[in-house]
Order: sequence, then C-alpha cells, then structure tokens
Amino acid sequence: MEPEATESAVTTCFRHPKVESHVRCTRCDRYICPDCMREAAVGHHCVECVKEGAKSVRQARTVVGGRVSAVPLVTYVLIGLNVLAYVGEVVHPAIVDRFVMLTAGLDGSDGGHYVYQSSYPSDFHAVGLVAGQWERLVTSGFLHAQPTDLPFGLLHIVMNMLSLWTLGRVVEPVLGRVRYLGLYLLATVGSSVTVAWLADPGAETLGASGAIFGLVGAYYVLARRAGSNMSGVNRFMAYMLVWLVGSAFITSWQGHLGGLLTGAAVTLAYAYAPRGPRRALIQATACVALLALLVVLTLVRVSELTR
Repeated sequence: MEPEATESAVTTCFRHPKVESHVRCTRCDRYICPDCMREAAVGHHCVECVKEGAKSVRQARTVVGGRVSAVPLVTYVLIGLNVLAYVGEVVHPAIVDRFVMLTAGLDGSDGGHYVYQSSYPSDFHAVGLVAGQWERLVTSGFLHAQPTDLPFGLLHIVMNMLSLWTLGRVVEPVLGRVRYLGLYLLATVGSSVTVAWLADPGAETLGASGAIFGLVGAYYVLARRAGSNMSGVNRFMAYMLVWLVGSAFITSWQGHLGGLLTGAAVTLAYAYAPRGPRRALIQATACVALLALLVVLTLVRVSELTR
C-alpha cells in the first residue's frame, strides 16, 4: 500500500498574494508578509489595522489647542512671499505695483496708480488710507527697503527674515498653522493702524518688523502660559524693548509697538481661552473682535485726517 501523498497548503499575504507568509496579524488574524508587518505590544499588526487603530487615538494638541506639527510650514511660506516681493521690487517694481492694483480692485484705467504716489507701490502711510488704499495695511508688511536705500538696503530684509525664521520656528509649532497665520496678519494690520495714529500722516513705513514684533509678544505670553523659566525670556524681551526704543532713531517705532501689543493681545486670547469644544470658537471670536476694533480705529483716523 503506497503512502498517501500530502501537500501542505501554501499561505500568502492578504495584501501581496504572490508572497508566501506564515505570520498572522494579531488583530485581524490575516496572513502578512514582512513588508506589511508592524511591531505591536504582542506580535505584529498589519498596515490596515495600524491605520484603524490610529483613528481611535486622540490627536495631541498644544496648550492653545493647535495641532502638533514639527514643520513650521507657514513661516517658510511667509519668508518665501517676502523674498518674492523683494525680488519683484528690485527686478521690476511695476510687477508689484500691478499686483497690488489687482488685489485692490483697481484696473489702472485712469492711467495712473493711486491718488497718492509714494516711493514704493504698497508701503503704508495714513494719507493712503484717506485715498481709499486700505490694502496698504497688509501689503506694507511684505515689502522691504531696496538695496540702494540707506541706511538699511539689503540688510533690512535679511535681518527681518532671520528674525522671522528664528521666532516662527518657536511660535508656530505651539499655536498651530491657522492660529499662527491669524496672529501674523493681525499683527501686521495692528502695526499699520498704530502708525496711522502715532506717526506723521505722510510718513512712509514698510517691512515685516511689525508682524515680527507680534511674534515677540506671542513668544512672551506663551512662555508665561507654559510656566517656563522666564529668566532667559525676560532677557530676550529686554533686548527687544531696547531695540523698540532705539528704532525711534532708525525706523518706525510706532509700527513695532503696534505689532507687539497686537501680537500679545491675540496670543492672550489663544492661551487663556477655556478648554473644551468651544475653545476654537472663542479664539476666533476674539480675533474677529480685535480686527473689528482695528477697522473702527482706522475709520476714526481717516475721518480725522479728512477733516
């Protein structure tokens, strides 16, 4: 009597049918190959079970409720926009001028640019507000002195972008991208509104330093909120306050002050909003309220200048 021929069944990976496998996922009990194995507390899990398990894990949040992110993407984008605008100023100023006209809803059909001409196509000055050029509240924060301008020249944008890179990598991961961008833009507007009130109406100001001082205010508030060792933070703030006072002889201290106060105010709303499902709504409401206040202040200032 001949022995009965037996043939063991060959098992394959459920994701790769051509790959032989003898290991099962400890969650779904399906066979998986080495490429599909993921280490687990007991045995191995397949890729699909790992993804399914990740959905049930509560995503980590920062102290202000932002998503944890190791890459300061918004900071890099803002630096890119500032550099792009600077290159446009240097290579062909009309490019920047035309872009600002389009974003402001002007077609240039009257043959000119704005009612009030200035050294730059979209720097900030209160007289521009009277002429209806409200876009300068924001565009002025993305322009910098050209290489031939004294005393700054190329140093203006280099120092500002270095400061933005340094502070942004600290502040953005804590706030999260959306909150960080809101803070940056509000600080830019707050800087311009302060210039409109405290500086000479015809004084021309430009640069990202107002928004950067907003990040300085945010850095201080976040350090206090997190209970950090304040000795180093206080030294940094003392240095920035010296720069704020010293800037009165070089550039717009009004813009620096406005950005600092606006950035601190926004971050206070972020950091001390009560935890819970409505925290994001409260933070957004605070930002909208601050923007409304800045708009009202601008309207009042324009009314005064018009009279």
